Amino acid sequence: MAAIPIPLLSSLESTDLWAMYEQLFLSCLQTGDDKSAHLCLERLIDRFGATNEREMGLRGLYQEAVAVDDAALDKVLQEYDDALAEDPINTPLLKRRIALLRSLSRPTEAIVALVELLDASPTDIEAWTELADLYLRQKKFPQAVFCLEEVLLVAPNAWNIHARLGEVLYVSLAAPSAGNEHTQDKVLAEAVRRFCRSVELCEDYLRGYYGLKMATDRFLAETDHSPALSAALTTHSSSTSELPVLSKAAVEKLNERATSMIADIVRRRTIGNGKPELHQDSEIIAARELLDRTAQSRSR
Repeated sequence: MAAIPIPLLSSLESTDLWAMYEQLFLSCLQTGDDKSAHLCLERLIDRFGATNEREMGLRGLYQEAVAVDDAALDKVLQEYDDALAEDPINTPLLKRRIALLRSLSRPTEAIVALVELLDASPTDIEAWTELADLYLRQKKFPQAVFCLEEVLLVAPNAWNIHARLGEVLYVSLAAPSAGNEHTQDKVLAEAVRRFCRSVELCEDYLRGYYGLKMATDRFLAETDHSPALSAALTTHSSSTSELPVLSKAAVEKLNERATSMIADIVRRRTIGNGKPELHQDSEIIAARELLDRTAQSRSR
C-alpha cells in the first residue's frame, strides 16, 4: 500500500488557498489559457457549489472569455437575465451583466442597470466609478461629476478619485453646455482645488500634478489675456456659501510646484539605479510632452 504524503493530511484548508485559485483562474483567462482556467473554475465550483453567487459570476466571466462572437455573448447575456429573474439581488451577476452590456456597446442599458444596482447598494464605490465613466463617455459631465462626488462621500481620501474629478471638471469646460464665463471660472477653480487635494493626499501622484499644471496653465492664460476676467477670477466672493476664489499669486506658485514635481517624478521614473531605463508608460510620455511645451513657451 502506497504511503499517503504527510502534507496532504496535515495541510488545512484556508481562504488563501481559494483566493489563489481565483487569482490563477483570472490570470489564465488573461493569458488565453482557457483549459487551465476551466480546471480552476471546476475546483472552485466543487468547493463552493454551482449556486454560490461568486462562482456564478466567475462562471459567467469564463463564458464571456470563450465566446467566439456577439451571438455567443448575447446567449450569455440571456443566461444572466434568466438567473437574475430568479435572484434579482445577485450582485456578482448584476455586475457581470453590466460589464457585458458595455462590451456589446450598449451603454444606455448599462447605465440603467447601474442606476438600479446603486438604488439597492448606494455605497458601492466600484458601481459609482463605473457609472461616472459611462456618463463621461456620453459627455454627460454633470452626471459624471455627481457620481465621483458620491465616491468621495464613501472614500474621502481616494486621491485618484479627486484627480479624476478634477479631470472631468477640466474637460467639461470644452463642452457646449459649459455655461457662461462666470460659471466656467468657478468650474476651473474647483478643478484646481481637486487636483491640489489629490497631490496633498499622495505627494508623488503624477496624474494629479499633470492635471494641476494643465488647470493652472489655463487659469493663468485667461487672467493674462483678459484684465476684466482676471479681476473676476481673483476677487473674493461676497457670498458666504461659496469658497473664496483663487488668487493669481497662489495659482502661480501652484503652477511652479506642479512643473517642478512633474520634472522630478519623470526623472526618477526614467532613471533607476543610475542606469537609463526604457519607459513606454503613457503617463511619462505625456508628462515629458507637457514639460517640453512649457519649455518652448518660456523660450519665446
